Amino acid sequence: MPDPVESYPTPPGTGHGERTPPVAGVRAEILASWQRSQSLGIDPEGAALPIESDLDPDSRLMRAASPVLEHLFERFSGVPVTLALADSRANIVDRWGDPAGLRLMDAASLLPGANVDERFMGTSSVSMVLSTRAPFVVVGHEHFLHDLKELTCMAAPVRDPVGGTVRGAVNLSVPRVLADPGMALVLQDATERIGERLLELSRARELELMRSFRWAGERGGRGELDLGSGELSRLSGPAPRLASQERLILLERAVELISSTGETYAEVPLAGSRVAMLRRRELHHGDAEGAAVEVSFEDTRGTGTSGTVTTATAPDGRHVPLLDPSTVAESANAPRAAAEPQAGGPTDAWLLLVGERGVGRLATEARGRLSLLSEAGIRLGTTLDMGRTAEEVAEIAVPRFADLVVVDLLESVLSGEGPPPGRLSPDVALRRVAAWAGEDSRDTPLGGVGEPAGYPAGTPQSRCLETGQPVTDTVLTATLTGPPEGRGHPVDLLGEGVHSYLAAPLCARGSVLGLAGFYRRGRTRPYEQDDLTLAGELAARAAISVDNARHYRREHHASLTLQRSLLPHVLPRLSAVELASRYLPADATAGVGGDWFDAIPLSGMRAALVVGDVPGNGLQAAATMGRLRTAVRTLAGMDLLPEEVLAHLDDLVSRTPAESADDEDPATGATCLYAVYDPVSCRCTAARAGHPPPALLTPDGEARLIDMPAGPPLGLGGIHPYESTTVELPADSLLAMYTDGLLKESRGYGDTDARTGQLLASLNDAGPALEDVCDRVSDTLVAGGPRDDVALLLARVHALPDDRVASWEFPSDFAVVARARELTRAQLAAWGMSELDFNTGLVVSELVTNAVRYGGRGPVGLRLLRDDSLICEVSDRSNTSPRIRRAATTEEGGRGLFLVAQFTKSWGARYMPQGKTVWAEQIPQPEQPASETDEQALLAMFDEHG
Repeated sequence: MPDPVESYPTPPGTGHGERTPPVAGVRAEILASWQRSQSLGIDPEGAALPIESDLDPDSRLMRAASPVLEHLFERFSGVPVTLALADSRANIVDRWGDPAGLRLMDAASLLPGANVDERFMGTSSVSMVLSTRAPFVVVGHEHFLHDLKELTCMAAPVRDPVGGTVRGAVNLSVPRVLADPGMALVLQDATERIGERLLELSRARELELMRSFRWAGERGGRGELDLGSGELSRLSGPAPRLASQERLILLERAVELISSTGETYAEVPLAGSRVAMLRRRELHHGDAEGAAVEVSFEDTRGTGTSGTVTTATAPDGRHVPLLDPSTVAESANAPRAAAEPQAGGPTDAWLLLVGERGVGRLATEARGRLSLLSEAGIRLGTTLDMGRTAEEVAEIAVPRFADLVVVDLLESVLSGEGPPPGRLSPDVALRRVAAWAGEDSRDTPLGGVGEPAGYPAGTPQSRCLETGQPVTDTVLTATLTGPPEGRGHPVDLLGEGVHSYLAAPLCARGSVLGLAGFYRRGRTRPYEQDDLTLAGELAARAAISVDNARHYRREHHASLTLQRSLLPHVLPRLSAVELASRYLPADATAGVGGDWFDAIPLSGMRAALVVGDVPGNGLQAAATMGRLRTAVRTLAGMDLLPEEVLAHLDDLVSRTPAESADDEDPATGATCLYAVYDPVSCRCTAARAGHPPPALLTPDGEARLIDMPAGPPLGLGGIHPYESTTVELPADSLLAMYTDGLLKESRGYGDTDARTGQLLASLNDAGPALEDVCDRVSDTLVAGGPRDDVALLLARVHALPDDRVASWEFPSDFAVVARARELTRAQLAAWGMSELDFNTGLVVSELVTNAVRYGGRGPVGLRLLRDDSLICEVSDRSNTSPRIRRAATTEEGGRGLFLVAQFTKSWGARYMPQGKTVWAEQIPQPEQPASETDEQALLAMFDEHG
């Protein structure tokens, strides 16, 4: 027959079921308790339990529990069970059992008055219940004391329905072989019945207090205070009226007085120069202890209320007599009533509130919980920063709810990834992100913050992460700060010893993101059921903010990665333009925008410089930016004029099909500045679409903005054409192009003119190094971090020396082709590039011939540009587009552009207001001898296939 102990289930409702398999037959939480017991030096062969001799046999707990437990013991008649009732301090109050069972308890020193807390007895069912505030079962071999290893002990907490406080615990012990799961369920039913009897006793105490007040009222004059309507009435005439807000203030202040341990008097200012004076009077009726709060009114201008009032109408309609000092003092014949009012009380006083101190404390604590949740709703989630949200949780909870708060988040959550699916294992990777113990600890280093954190299986932290439910327990400072972890822990601030602990999971959208740990110094204020609910609600609100921050961080990282991938990783190396750039992403409140910049090499050693800004933030803005940047590079490759590039972009945005008629392209409203610099003419032609104008610093002048027409933003152009401006740029001039984020202050707006002046001043003081200029501009205008994305592109332009340019103009006649070849050959020889004679002669012959044949009657221009490459340009007055075609085998012509493409690195055509220019670029390779041309292979290129 198998031993039922090995498979004994945890009763429903414990929150400890379905855990990880036990190690060597012992659950993880039991192993953790053993470790604490060993660290306390408890002898498993026999513990010396302290005995409390001053126990009240007529306490509320005893009166409520005795009938229930006597009936429970009778129910188990014939079964060797023992029942033990322990109070909230783990002192055994009473026992029930057969003689053999009681003798076994005597042998283990489990006598009435013995303290069975884990500090003295080690692992036991009662200590686990008082630590976890939940039912618990300890089977035989899980006991720390050897004398109890033949028993299975199951215990359940006794809760006071008023406030949910654990008033004690009931333990049921039975031999291991006779243990049955149904016993634990019966035990829980019994403890619930004890809680109901505690409530009945509380009501009886209140009735006894009210009887004494009614008796006092019968001996005095009668007057009424109707708290519902705010009417004060006396026999002598009408009295002042209370506004609804004043009634609430008086009642709240009265509750605070009743629950206070030392305060007996309070003044509450009212409207009309009146002051309400509240006085607390201690009351005793049998074992019931309470207080009454009376209110009187005084006019600060010297007139007060008068009259004798001895009853009040409570909010529920009851007529409550006034606690009259004279009548109560002479109550010698009153049944079991004795009230000692304070002397010197006000003569015109009305009874405002009556209650027990404990109930008043619960009401105050309930208001405090509501206030804490209200503050959490206001403060949490104000930023999209996970670390700051964790700090806010700790600052809200300390000191009203805890003495120390520690927040740990999953490493995957901090990186922006999703939490692992399903239940978390004890070895999940955590990192401590916040710890707070009040203002006194602000300058105190808190151990482990910012470092990895981990909790062994069985600890309350691991149980919280595993179950996804709030868990309360006790923790020992040494177990958190000592080996095997070997790391510091903020619990050091609470000192050595055992502390009350509550772990609340940060759960959002069905996933556990981490946990918040709430610590209270010592064990004088253990966490109760209401505290579990409050911590769970606080953690849930924080988790939503953390998860929102996680989603934002992931999207922000993805947007930033996308945007950076779409921006040029390395600016191109241009011989005529020196470049430097900065891209400064916005802070967490603004997100990633759609700013971009680019530098595009063009034909004729020209360069296109582009800066743009897409409205909005996030992935869509970054993707839209990438789409516009690609379109700009495509249009730039066509050598279009700046105003034509912007017109095509505007048309692209305006005509993009939307999913519905009400939708518009995300690029609508984007701005762009497009400029083209020609180092031969030293001219810059630029056009802008709703973008700030560029700034120019000439070598011998001051920085200024280039005056140019401001076209409409993209997608809003309509029939308004874009216009370009051409300016002369002396050699070594500095051109600054930027997005409007550079002109915004930290709050997102500001004086644009003043910010522009700062920009120009930064350029005036700039040195020769462009990187230093970028740093100076960014440090001056966005020292505290940009509010909006900032893109900055600086270009220092250089002129192409005259000795690197050769140009001629010929009449439109086929006879000039030979002359063009001769001039070209002579110029190449002068430049030391004779190795390009053959290829360049072929290119010049074909291009000049085409210009004469198809370029109209105008002159034909030929220009050679030398830099790291050789560029040959032929211009004519025709706007026809040259194109390569495949000539038939029998055709004598049609192969010119094909040969140009084969013998050059690249070629193309650009258009001017009158005519076009066809260009071809070659890269000289002097170190490699020219290879002989394979004539057969060359001819084979023109063979038709099929």
